[in-house]
Amino acid sequence: MSLNYIHYKYIQKLVKTVFKNILQISIILIFNSFLAQQTSEKLPKNAVNDTISKKDTIVVKKESLEDILQTKADNIRRDFPKKMIYLNKKAQVKYQDMQIDADYISIDEQKSLMYARGKQDSLGKIIEPVITTQAGKKYETDEFQYNTKTKQAIAYNARTEESEGVIIAKKTKKYNDSVFAMKNALYTTDEYFIKKKDTAADYHMLASNIKLIKTKEKSQIITGPIQLYIERVPTPLIMPFAILPFSSKRSAGILIPSFGERQDVGFFLNGLGYYQPIGEHFDLKVLADIYTKGSWNLRPEMNYLKKYRYSGNFSADVGTMVRGIKGLDDYNKNSTYRIAWRHTQDTKANPFLTFSASVDIVSTKFYNNTLNNNYILNQNVLNTQQNSTVTITKRFLKLPITITGTTSYSQNFATGQADLRLPQMNVAINQFYLFKSKTGVRSGLLENITVNTGINLTNFVRTEEGELFKKEMWEKMETGLKNNIALSTNTTLAKYFTFTLGANVDNALTTKTINKFYDPIANKDITETNKGITGYSTFSTTASIQTTLYGMMKFKKGAVVEALRHMMTPSIGFTYSPDFGGSGFGYYKNYYNATGALTPYSIFEGGIVGSPSSGLVGALGFNIGNNIEMKVKSKSDSTGVKKIKIFESLNFSGSYNFAANDHPWSIFTINGQSSFFNNKLNVNTSLSLDPYKIIYLPGQDTGGIRTEEFGHFSVQGFNVQLSYPLSSEIFGAKTDYAKKYKSKGEIRNENYYFDDDNYARFDQAWTLNVNANYAYTKTSGNRIPTRMASVGLDGSIKLTPFWNINGSTHYDMVTKELAYTRIGFSRDQRSFTINFNWVPFGQYKVYDFFIGIKANILSDALKYKDRSFTQPNAPF
Repeated sequence: MSLNYIHYKYIQKLVKTVFKNILQISIILIFNSFLAQQTSEKLPKNAVNDTISKKDTIVVKKESLEDILQTKADNIRRDFPKKMIYLNKKAQVKYQDMQIDADYISIDEQKSLMYARGKQDSLGKIIEPVITTQAGKKYETDEFQYNTKTKQAIAYNARTEESEGVIIAKKTKKYNDSVFAMKNALYTTDEYFIKKKDTAADYHMLASNIKLIKTKEKSQIITGPIQLYIERVPTPLIMPFAILPFSSKRSAGILIPSFGERQDVGFFLNGLGYYQPIGEHFDLKVLADIYTKGSWNLRPEMNYLKKYRYSGNFSADVGTMVRGIKGLDDYNKNSTYRIAWRHTQDTKANPFLTFSASVDIVSTKFYNNTLNNNYILNQNVLNTQQNSTVTITKRFLKLPITITGTTSYSQNFATGQADLRLPQMNVAINQFYLFKSKTGVRSGLLENITVNTGINLTNFVRTEEGELFKKEMWEKMETGLKNNIALSTNTTLAKYFTFTLGANVDNALTTKTINKFYDPIANKDITETNKGITGYSTFSTTASIQTTLYGMMKFKKGAVVEALRHMMTPSIGFTYSPDFGGSGFGYYKNYYNATGALTPYSIFEGGIVGSPSSGLVGALGFNIGNNIEMKVKSKSDSTGVKKIKIFESLNFSGSYNFAANDHPWSIFTINGQSSFFNNKLNVNTSLSLDPYKIIYLPGQDTGGIRTEEFGHFSVQGFNVQLSYPLSSEIFGAKTDYAKKYKSKGEIRNENYYFDDDNYARFDQAWTLNVNANYAYTKTSGNRIPTRMASVGLDGSIKLTPFWNINGSTHYDMVTKELAYTRIGFSRDQRSFTINFNWVPFGQYKVYDFFIGIKANILSDALKYKDRSFTQPNAPF
């Protein structure tokens, strides 16, 4: 076969092939053009047979990814048959709102899975985590797997930061953007651990199962059994479940108690309870105190608040005190109670009508049988009196009147009696001038006359605790009405003297008076109460003149004391008051007592409106005020001199009654106040002197007789009080450790500076308040005085920036005994605080120990602090 024939056959075959392909392409183009024309026309409703059935419709497969998947890495490899992408070294994937940074990432396009792993060392340990960021939240894990279709994920050793805390779980499963389930997870709020300054948290809570629920407004953790670990050591604090809220709003939580021992009632849990917010304006706290010897105490408390209107709280203490062993003589059982109410109105709410309440009613022996250890630690057990007051005040825009209504209740624990005023109303008229000024500038006695007046209505009763609001109490109650009119005026005489005139008129009405007489059958004095409205009126006038004198004494140049300055304020005044004890007024009566002596008494004696004065008063009184200072040389002062106060005030006063038949001179009093050592040491003194000689019968210390012999000036009373607050700042300035020492420590020691010998340097701040009191009292007729002397110390010292010791004590120098002593220790453990308080002496010997977490996010859940809306940082 020739070569030309072969060439011919090849060319013929090629032409056929090309023609065939051209024909096929033309048919396809014509068919597609026909289909396009058919689909562009509107089909009739019954043209079912002319259309393609649904079974023949081509369904386009939905893409596995709903968004663009962006990847980058130092090394990228694709496996097309398996549809896999492998990213190595500095791998990053961005998909929708999620970003994954890891050492290794693999993407399975068939299964819609992404897998990420952190950087490993030679032994396979993860040394750099996978960082996943989604919706602004950052998560750290060792391994991470994410399904782009279901948006579910599984992470291993995941680190999730929520609010002030962090959760680390061995396995975490993300169901959706709102729900996470975790296995073997710990939670902590340790700031150093969260910021990775420390590899171990100072405390954590460990749970086998945790569910994290996240919403737009708040998030929360719900756990199964959970246990508290401190410095990786397990504690007995195990809760069957916990709900930890991550929200700025109030939320319910368990109140963690303190524990300790009291000598009289045994071991205790103090303050165990639960906190529950109620709506927007209320919250409820219920606490319990439990003691091993059988005592118990329940303490409910409700707070309320309406912003810019009012705030307050109700609280109570109800319990049973058990002391001793049942069956023995020392056994006793007492019930105690305390009811308290506090209400405060915002000043902006209504300036014309205000209401306030401070009610605190307790059983007579409440503080002697207290079951709330806080009353021991804050010294409330030393209270001898308790006061309660409810007040409402009404003011007027156009009327110069203020009306105040008050109900008060005062308890005296020493006597067991209580004073109740129910109610008391005072109508006060604002001060006004009696005469108008002619020139616009007031001058002279007439134009300066001012009038102060008002009416006071009181219902008063002194009763026993068991008689409160019973028939016996209402029978004792008496009503009194008083009116006072005070007029005063002043003017200047001879430029240097201030002349003052005044007058007082008192009017009173009462529903009860008394009648005294001697009963020869009973052989005793009888006081009889008469019911009926009776009153009295009294008046007095005063005139006084006052001026100020200055004196200066200068010393030689170069002397330590350069000058002595003395300011004196003398004043004299005359007081006149009639003898309202005269028979003409009828306010006083006489009776012969059991000894046969004629005894005068006031029919208003012991009453609610008081008794009018008896005896004619025409007394000249005087007062001399002094202020003494000196100037001394001082290198520390820029002027070269410094003022030192010798006496800030030194007052001497007394009076002489010209109308008195005997003992015209009054008791002389001297009062002084001064401060030393840059106003640190404050000294207050008072002295009272009787100018008349007092004589006693031989061998007797009582029944002294005050003679008319003038000039002996026996001390009837002397008191001196000293207080001196000492502190580390007084004895030296603060050291700037940042400039002096460059080296700082790690972890907690970053708060310390270290010297060249590696010793820690820090300020040891301390305070010490010293209080001393001495009182000498000698009543008229008693030779032997009563003395009281005590020294009190109150202070604190920071041993380190994290250790603090504080305490207080009082020593009675008369009985030579320690009165009240408390010692407290506190330790800042980064995330929580340890507090220990101890009262080693006195009636109550108690120690109290408490551990509280400081993080605000757990303040609600575990209630280390009561983050109710009564706190300053309330969100309402």
